[in-house]
Amino acid sequence: MTRLSQTEADARRVKRDDYVSCTVAFIDCKKPGSHLKENYSIIGPGVTSSDEQVVNLPEPHGFNIGAAAMPNGITNNLHVHFTAEVFIVQQGEWTFRWGSNGENEFVGRAGDILSVPTWIFRGFTNTGPDDGWLFTALGGDNTGGVIFHPDIIREAADYGLYISNDNTLIDATRGDEVPGEDGRIAPMPDEEVAQLRQVSPEEMRRRVVTEADRDFRPAFIDAALPGRGAEIAPVIGSGLTQNRDHAAPITNPHGFSLEWLRLGAGIGVSRFTLDDKMVLIVRAGQVRLTFNAEADVTVDLAERDTYSIPAGVVRAITAVGDAPAEVLMVVSGDHRKRPVFAEGVIEAARAAGQALDAGGYVAKAALLPDYKRAG
Repeated sequence: MTRLSQTEADARRVKRDDYVSCTVAFIDCKKPGSHLKENYSIIGPGVTSSDEQVVNLPEPHGFNIGAAAMPNGITNNLHVHFTAEVFIVQQGEWTFRWGSNGENEFVGRAGDILSVPTWIFRGFTNTGPDDGWLFTALGGDNTGGVIFHPDIIREAADYGLYISNDNTLIDATRGDEVPGEDGRIAPMPDEEVAQLRQVSPEEMRRRVVTEADRDFRPAFIDAALPGRGAEIAPVIGSGLTQNRDHAAPITNPHGFSLEWLRLGAGIGVSRFTLDDKMVLIVRAGQVRLTFNAEADVTVDLAERDTYSIPAGVVRAITAVGDAPAEVLMVVSGDHRKRPVFAEGVIEAARAAGQALDAGGYVAKAALLPDYKRAG
């Protein structure tokens, strides 16, 4: 079992004020209408092409967490990702485009989540207020960077911008040496663009979980205990839920699972451990994390804060203050996650009539046989 000191626990919190934007992260950073983009790398470098990008927590997690902010009307231009890219709309209105020329659109609003398939062109525009904010989750520790649309690469050369083969932004106007053609990424040939996968609006809609789509249900073995009753709404893959009726709407492998956690005011999740790294992003409210079996370390999180919990640490999660809290939980791996609750929690749940079946799901204790045959 892993222990955290207060100093170690504090170091894994990335407050909203700790995020550092980079405005030269990509090859379209000088294109009019795209020049005011702000890129954030919160956990892992993401897909940035800039050596100036600040990474808050570079420790490998099996996925990357980032964010984007930009004024109304500013666009992140069409590009291809090689690993999963998931958009989480924190605030505002965002128009997402995809297709060889961005011919398809979906408008996302606060609470909406969109998972874009790999190897298709995608981009987005802030079509809402200037304080719009997107979080992103990307698959893998090494995302491979991105390939921008051939029109964007050709236009960027007019501003002295190129991308080297190792995904580094080259700016000739500041004196960077421009590699030869074999040392930089060339525009994708038209015939290759034409062969990219086509994703219909209907198919993409199945990869969207809007705020209204969320299926919140009691999630854990401690649901009937005083001060408990946390709810989960699955989004991507097999997460932590112990409710057998839950089903994630998006099931293809991403390298991580993603679920909403909802806590009423003063409601919490009892102490448990997990074998996988977990990242929490607070959408609303305030949350207190309590660590170790002795509950001797605490960290408070506010809206838009990000927190990384190492594998094997005892943790409890509680909404503090007078308002409920919503938290996005991202956990490494495509496998089903198995939270292990403290023995005292399991005993109290059984006394309240609840137990875990052999599959790890909550059931009425009175219905479960005492079956221990090994083979």
